[in-house]
Amino acid sequence: MIDKRIASCRDAVADIFDGATVMIGGFGEAGSPIELIHALIDHGARNLTVINNNTGSGHVGLAALIENGQVGKMICSFPRTANSTVFPDLYRAGKIELELVPQGTLAERIRAGGAGIPAFYTATSVGTPLADGKKHEMFDGQEFVQERGLTADFALIKSLNADRYGNLIYNKTARNFAPIMAMAAKCTVVQTQVFVEAGDIDPEVVVTPGIFVNRIVTVENPAQESKLVSAGVTYP
Repeated sequence: MIDKRIASCRDAVADIFDGATVMIGGFGEAGSPIELIHALIDHGARNLTVINNNTGSGHVGLAALIENGQVGKMICSFPRTANSTVFPDLYRAGKIELELVPQGTLAERIRAGGAGIPAFYTATSVGTPLADGKKHEMFDGQEFVQERGLTADFALIKSLNADRYGNLIYNKTARNFAPIMAMAAKCTVVQTQVFVEAGDIDPEVVVTPGIFVNRIVTVENPAQESKLVSAGVTYP
């Protein structure tokens, strides 16, 4: 019987290795798998390349992972947002690398990676420093820049409901990058708020099919990043 449930967040991230590339879902707070990230901090893997929309807030979640010195490089669209101080300070000090990617390009790079597409062309960064060193081509009289697809060793994402096969549905905009990250990673780890029995999710509303999911851990009362930040919480 297929059953992808894992007993704990700690067990779910236990094989993430030093130097791994890890995609982490979330658009700011929405869809951020806080408990999995904190388990990764406890696990201690270092020199990670993390792919995310941003660099976290306060001193919890992704920001805490960065602050703990475990991230060597960030690939993201918004390295500085509200309540984001950890990454900017480390970046200015030369202690972490940054690959800045426009948000739509980031989404397409992840989607392309998951679809087995090694590269594509976009006009988004033409004429900006983000196009430096990249291949340029003309199509129908317009200039385009080549962007490479992104893949990862692991993806950490958050769902609303999951069954033992790994079929997922999300909570509205908390879906964001999760479905394409699940496709682009060798191993996709999911924290879900509600575990349901096989067959309880209507196949017509499944967003991420179980074929893209490797592990599921249930977190019934997930932390809310904004509340932790407001309370001044620091992890660990």
